[in-house]
Amino acid sequence: MEIKLIVAGVQMDVVYGNLPDNLEKMREYLNLVADRQPFLVVFPECSLSGYCCQSLDEARTISIKRDDPMLAQASEMAVSLNTNWIFGFLEHEGDRVFNTAALMTRDGKRHYYHKVHLPKLGVDQFTTAGCEFPIVDVEGVRIGINICYDCSFPEPSRVMALNGADLIVLPTNWPPGADTTAEYIPNARALENHVYFMAVNRVGDERGFHFIGKSKICHPNGHALAYANHDHEEVIFAEIEPAIARNKHLIRVPGKHEIHRMADRRPETYTAITIR
Repeated sequence: MEIKLIVAGVQMDVVYGNLPDNLEKMREYLNLVADRQPFLVVFPECSLSGYCCQSLDEARTISIKRDDPMLAQASEMAVSLNTNWIFGFLEHEGDRVFNTAALMTRDGKRHYYHKVHLPKLGVDQFTTAGCEFPIVDVEGVRIGINICYDCSFPEPSRVMALNGADLIVLPTNWPPGADTTAEYIPNARALENHVYFMAVNRVGDERGFHFIGKSKICHPNGHALAYANHDHEEVIFAEIEPAIARNKHLIRVPGKHEIHRMADRRPETYTAITIR
C-alpha cells in the first residue's frame, strides 16, 4: 500500500540565548500546523538556543544537557501534539559543546545528531564535530539528519542514502553568501541520491548576521515541492511517498533508458575520496 505523508518546515526567527521563549514559539508553530496532521515538523539549526556565540565559554552558557527539563518538555510536546519534530540546540557534554539536532517522536523516543562539518562561523568555531550519520526509523520512514554545512559535502547524503534513508532533513542557519547553496544543493542532493531532501533555514538578524531563509523541500527527482524563496517567517508543506524514494531503478523507456542511482555507481574508482 502506498503511504503518503505531510511534512512541514518552519522558517522562523530565533532570539539568541532565550531558550524558554524559543521553545514556546516552536510550540505555537506546532499547534498552528496541527490541523494538517503532519508526520514530521522541522525547525532550523540552533532554533532553541541561537547560533552566534563568540567564545566556547559563551556557548556553554546557552547549551544544555540531554537531561535538561526543556528537552523533556520538547518530548512531551511531540506526544501531546501527536507529531514527530526536529529542532536544533547546543548540547553540553563534559567540557565539550555540540551543535545538535534533536528528533522527538510522538511515541516518546528521543534521537540526536551531532553536526560533523564545522565552518569557521558562529558557534561552530567552538563546537566539537560529530562522527556519524545515523538513520532513524520513525513509523517505517527512514530519516537521515544533517545540519547546515554538512550539505556542502556530497558524502553524508550518499552515506545515508546507501543506508536506506527515505528523507534527509537539514536544519540550517544560512547567512548571505549561502544563496547558491540554498538555491541548488537541496535539489542536487535529492536528485543524485533519489531521496526526499528537506532544508529548513532560519530568518532574522542575530549579532550582526542576517539569515536568508530560502527553505525548501525537494522530490527525489530533484524538483522543488515547496520553496520559501525569501527571508521572512513561513511554514512550507509537502507530501512525501517513501516508496518513491526507495525505488532507485528508474525506467523511462524499458530496455532503452534505465538508470539505477545506487547500482550504477563504481565505488572502486572513488578511492581518492578516502585517502586525501
